[in-house]
Amino acid sequence: MSALVELSEVGKRYGNVIALRDITLEVHEGEITCVLGDNGAGKSTLIKIVAGLHRHDEGVFRVEGKEVSFGSPREALEHGIATVYQDLAVVPLMPVWRNFFLGSEKRVGRGPLKRLDIGFMRATAKKELLDMGIDLRDVDQPIGTLSGGERQCVAISRAVYFGAKVLILDEPTAALGVKQAGVVLRYIAQARERGLGVIFISHNPHHAYPVGDRFLLLKRGRSIGYYTKDEITLAELTAQMAGGAELDELAHELESAGVKGAPELRDEARDLGVSD
Repeated sequence: MSALVELSEVGKRYGNVIALRDITLEVHEGEITCVLGDNGAGKSTLIKIVAGLHRHDEGVFRVEGKEVSFGSPREALEHGIATVYQDLAVVPLMPVWRNFFLGSEKRVGRGPLKRLDIGFMRATAKKELLDMGIDLRDVDQPIGTLSGGERQCVAISRAVYFGAKVLILDEPTAALGVKQAGVVLRYIAQARERGLGVIFISHNPHHAYPVGDRFLLLKRGRSIGYYTKDEITLAELTAQMAGGAELDELAHELESAGVKGAPELRDEARDLGVSD
């Protein structure tokens, strides 16, 4: 069975600046593909290509085996690719159910008598959220009163309801505490269990590894590793993310300059698997 989304040696340039080069990954039904990297690694550019905001310049982008090159996010949505960005597109003072159907409101009646089907939207939002494990007492409460993790989960549930096959999550746990991050990770795992292919963008291997099935590591627009879960441990993933060799080199420079704390930095590099 072909992958829901497949990138093969994809690249993107902005003038003379190479934002991405030779990126290959697959997203399969019922799997979570984690894309990890620090700021400037190329994660945002990758999101924009898959979500339809930018066209790729090199390589091949396929959706369910068919080569594509999206010209807009609407085209991506038509192919079943939905994106939940870190700065959630919600209206804080509107009720949860209004935000759930924002831009896709259900209406009844005809002509001048056409009106919002409030009963249907309330009941549907409550049911869909309950199916994802979110039991809200009142879907009429403003979404701004929910926690950050709960708002993320409303956005995920909304994408599932409106027919997403592939769900891109842009740093969904970045601004959350430990407990709320755990809540969101549970809902991401539930989206996988419902058969979606998930692209989980993160800079935190400790959030990505427990739920991930595949891992793409980016650095300065290039892949520094692409693994399935049985090919890499959390310690190895963390070592590649943290750049143990760079820490060791920095520690040597600081020690030569007589900076306090250099030995501790060298110990950290050694813990990441980097020898002297």
